Amino acid sequence: MNDIASIMRAAPVIPVIVIEDLATARPLAEALVAGGLPALEVTMRTPVALDAIRAMKQVPGAIVGAGTVVNTEQFEQVMDAGVEFIVSPGLTERLAEPIIASGVPYLPGIANSADIMRGLDLGLTHFKFFPAEANGGLKALKSLAAPFYQCKFCPTGGVSEANAPEWLAFDPVLCVGGSWVCSGTPAEVEAKARAAAALGR
Repeated sequence: MNDIASIMRAAPVIPVIVIEDLATARPLAEALVAGGLPALEVTMRTPVALDAIRAMKQVPGAIVGAGTVVNTEQFEQVMDAGVEFIVSPGLTERLAEPIIASGVPYLPGIANSADIMRGLDLGLTHFKFFPAEANGGLKALKSLAAPFYQCKFCPTGGVSEANAPEWLAFDPVLCVGGSWVCSGTPAEVEAKARAAAALGR
């Protein structure tokens, strides 16, 4: 999985994971992977995020990435932790340029046409549409995607089990990001992951 397109196509849902208790990291990753969701986005929102990434990397079949990466210091930290892809909520040249230079698969957040054009200038064609529902939902993404026919998207933010199929039915959407699959016991998480994996076309 050395390119972002392959990671986005690994499963229809990328779990967006917030780890507060490090002890939950590996069991959660095991349940998600067992359910058919191998690409895991661990958000850099908690003090244990880096250790959680390292713990999840021990799970066979897991493709572990870092989300909510907002500056170059965090980029360096997650690279040291061995992440396999990086997701950011927005797109700036200062952050994107070193990530692109590193060769690690990168999925930056976009919210409008200017963001997409900035990404295209940097050689990027795959983006996270974020926050998806707050930015006008599927109707807005369809309007954005029309002039940027070469781009593919992962909507995140307000995406749920109920509305994910509608997002996934739109051809430029390769996958969605969601947190609904991350709650519950390991058995419950695996069942949610299995249902989410079945959403693929």
